[in-house]
Formats: sequence, structure tokens, C-alpha cells
Amino acid sequence: MPPALPPRDRAPRLRPLAGIVGPLAVCGVVAAVLVGRETGWAGFGVGFGLALLPLPLLVLTFRWIDAVLPKPPRTLAFAFGWGACVATLIALFANGLLVRVLTGSSATLAPSHADTLEMTVIAPVVEETVKAIAVLLVFLHRPEAFNGVLAGLVTAGMSAAGFAFTENILYLGSAFDQDLEWGPETALDSATVVTFVVRIVLAPFAHPVFTALTGIGFGFAAMLAPDRRAPRFGLPLLGLAAAMLLHSVWNASTSLPFLGFAAVYALVMVPVFAALCWLASTARDRQLRLVRRTLPVYASAGWLSPEEPAALGSLGARAASRRLARRRYGPAGVRAVAEYQAAATTLALLRERADRGAAGLDFHARERALLGRLWRQRAVAGPLTVASAQETRAAMAAERAA
Repeated sequence: MPPALPPRDRAPRLRPLAGIVGPLAVCGVVAAVLVGRETGWAGFGVGFGLALLPLPLLVLTFRWIDAVLPKPPRTLAFAFGWGACVATLIALFANGLLVRVLTGSSATLAPSHADTLEMTVIAPVVEETVKAIAVLLVFLHRPEAFNGVLAGLVTAGMSAAGFAFTENILYLGSAFDQDLEWGPETALDSATVVTFVVRIVLAPFAHPVFTALTGIGFGFAAMLAPDRRAPRFGLPLLGLAAAMLLHSVWNASTSLPFLGFAAVYALVMVPVFAALCWLASTARDRQLRLVRRTLPVYASAGWLSPEEPAALGSLGARAASRRLARRRYGPAGVRAVAEYQAAATTLALLRERADRGAAGLDFHARERALLGRLWRQRAVAGPLTVASAQETRAAMAAERAA
């Protein structure tokens, strides 16, 4: 008979959840009304529908980045909601309702903005600052979910994706409203088509790329010892400054002739995006290596089976253990295995920080708490993790034999 699944923690969270969702919803409604009044409600509906299109790609990308130690869904939802509702609302007011600058010039790849200062200085500073606040809040209030560069990339990316979503509604809705007024003869004359190509096809990652630089700064700061206050304060500011600069360069490129815009896109945006992909892949591999290298200490102490560190340090074996859990226990089993993997990974990263002298004075209390989480799920998740290791070795042996 298989072991019983441990009971789920059902501690009441409705009050703090309402304290977060309520203000986000109010800001979202106000922002939607402001955007709708500017674009017209027909334009708002078209902009909303088109702005949804890049979201699956963005979410899948951040899930890939976050695969080793997934952030709690409520943390990601908060970051996205902050960007889509609060950050956008603040930016609309602080920039003097950006629509005044952006409307009427989005039908060409070389827009001519009336206020270059606002586009290249004010907007990048304001927008990157308000998006970064979501990263700062998670950094300060959810330190257990913020343990390195990947956490910074994902949190910043989700905040920026939310901001881009609402801003895309604004751009696309305004373009559609312009088309209704002027009636373009061909698709090339359509503000909606050109805006869609630029914002959704060519640059769906623009805002996440900008704000990712801020997230990297916070991520490196999170890896330092708590007593290293100067770099923990300075690195996020350095990342924020880099985000503002890149955002300013991108905004300035939209006022250049097509060849200038294309040069900035190819020589600046694409290399930065490629560098961020490389950094994310390298950081994921580093986390997996740390799991394989660090967890044997706990296996020798009896907290894990000898085969588990290697399995927990392999994305393939982790996925295999979740598949086994689904077949044997259903969704509850998958949750138990995911909790087990998250606790083990967090424990490995915490131990590595302790080995570097950067874990802080509460290391032993946090270590005990993580070991407790691990132990509660071990009866179910431990055998499945061992089985996944055996299954993965058998698959690799069969592949070599073939």
C-alpha cells in the first residue's frame, strides 16, 4: 500500500491576500478607464485582444528560467499585477499620460515625437523605477523566494510583462482608433498593423529585457552576506541605471530613420537579449550543479537516499518523478514532489551560501525549517525521486546502446 500523502498546509491567507489583490484591482480599474478614455472603447477591446498574444510566450520563457526553483504563483501574480496595474497607473500620471506623446506617431517605424526629452529621459526613468518597485518588494518581504540571479530575472520579467501588457493596449488601441479616423487604404498604411509588428512581433521582450537588468542587480545583491550593505544597496541601483539607459536608447531609436532603428535593434537589443538568455541558462546549470554537489552532505546524515542528490540535480529526473507522482497519486502527489524538490533545492543553495559565509545569522533556523519541509514529504517523494533516477539511468543506457 503506498504511503499516505501529507496534509496540505491550509493556513488562512484570505486577509493578506485581500490586502494585496484589492489595491491592485483598484489601480487596474483606474488604469483601464484612463486608457479606455484615450483609445476609445472599441480601440481598448482591440488593443486588449492583441496585447494578450505575446503573454503565453513570455510566461513560458519565465517558467523555463524558473524551472529549477519555481517561485510561488502568488509571487509571480503579484509582480505581473504590479506592472500591469500599479506601475502603469503611476507612469501614466508621472509622464503626463504617455498617450499624449505616443498617439499619432505609431503608424511608422520612425515616429516623430513632439517631446524627445520625455521619451528618452523622463519615461525611461519613471517606468523603470516603478517596475523595479515590485522587485524591491519581493526582495525585502519574500527573501525565501529571492535567492539569486534567476529570481531577479523572473520577478523583474513578470513585472515588466505586466507593464508591457497594459502599455500595448494603449499603443494598439490608439493605433486602431487612428485607423478608424483616417481609414488607411492598405495594410502598410495601417497604424494598427505597423504598431502590432513593432511591439508584438519584433519587440515582445523589450520591457522584460530592460527591467531584467534591474533584476540582475537585485539577484546578485541577494547572494551577498547581509552585512555587506554597500554592495547590496549599490548593485540594484547599478542595474536600475543600466535598465534606464537601455530603455532610453530603445525609445530614441524609434525616432530614427528605419536603418537607424534596425541598427539599434540588431546591434543593441538582440545582443543584450542573447546575453540574458546565456546568463539565465548558465545560472540554471549552476543551481543544478550546486544541488548535486551540496546535497550529499544531507544524504550522508540520513536526510536523503544516496541516489537522490543526483536525481534532484537533473531536470530530466525531476520531471520523471513528477510524472510518476501523477500516475500514482494524482495532482496531490505532484504537489508533494514539487514541494520536496523546492525544499531540497533551497536547502542546497542555502548551504552553499553558508559555505561562503553569506548565509546570515539565521542559517541554522532556516536549515531546520527546510529539513522539516523535506521530511514531511519524504515518505511519498523520496521513493519517487529514487525511481526517477533509476528510470533516467535506464533511458540513458538504452540511448547509448542504440
